[in-house]
Amino acid sequence: MKNLKLLKIFTFLFMGLTLMTACSDDDDDVMATPETIAEIAAATPDLSILVSALVRADLVTTLDSPGEYTVFAPTNAAFQAFLTANNFANLEAIPVNVLKQVLLNHVVAGKNISSGLITGYVNSLATYGDTSLNLSMFINTTSGVKINGVSNVATPDIMATNGVIHVVDAVIGLPTVVTFATADPTFSTLVAALTRESSYTFASTLSQSTTPASFTVFAPTNAAFVSLLTELGAANLAAIPTATLTATLNMHVVAGANVQSTALTNNMNISTLGGNITANITGGATLTDSNNRMSNIVAVNVQAANGVIHAIDKVILPPL
Repeated sequence: MKNLKLLKIFTFLFMGLTLMTACSDDDDDVMATPETIAEIAAATPDLSILVSALVRADLVTTLDSPGEYTVFAPTNAAFQAFLTANNFANLEAIPVNVLKQVLLNHVVAGKNISSGLITGYVNSLATYGDTSLNLSMFINTTSGVKINGVSNVATPDIMATNGVIHVVDAVIGLPTVVTFATADPTFSTLVAALTRESSYTFASTLSQSTTPASFTVFAPTNAAFVSLLTELGAANLAAIPTATLTATLNMHVVAGANVQSTALTNNMNISTLGGNITANITGGATLTDSNNRMSNIVAVNVQAANGVIHAIDKVILPPL
């Protein structure tokens, strides 16, 4: 009877130990399966440089934490091209603060699967200077998904427990005013005007991140330029005299100031490179030039790393 009792106790303990071991094995299997964005990236060989960059910038914890993020993840080849283009020998040659902002420029708050992306602007987690203003990101879904005119989504919708990864073929560098002007087809005529003359330095100037940056650019849409040609009786952009075009373009740029729409007030005098204009906000934000012509601000606060863009529906003219 005593032996039978001992056998029962031994059997019970053995079954308990077996059950605990099985549960432990199951837990190990679960833990071994990549789930978070950081874990999936670490388990993907072609994202190894991205993982090294995240470690150096101390961002692994962010992408391993609860919440929802959309990460545009550059491949190893994309990072190698970025290092070469910017004359960095390796990741360690990039200042940590710069690397961190570049990486954050690949992250958007919220879970955005590819079928839910639409053409337009979103905010990345990167910020402008030492402010809390998030940088903008232009997503173009006309043909696939392209970010800021430079980076294509190659592999979409890798699901994670804390968001989604889209693998991209190029690093998304910190955008300048020119980045958005060239990436957004709404501004294609403006870009043509800014680059019409070989002597123009608008593109190089507005790409700078040093003095006289930051810039505030009031950017006329394509429709605004069509209206201007009608107003001036010009057949096309080429028909506008160079001096007139130069003076006109200067009227749209403020140097040395990052003027957000919230800073605009009624009867506010704004000094552009070409002269003064007046802002008003009653009934909607507008700009009035010296010819008493009024432009409506139709889109605001496209934030670049070296300034901000506001889209307007009428070209501002110098004194006529």
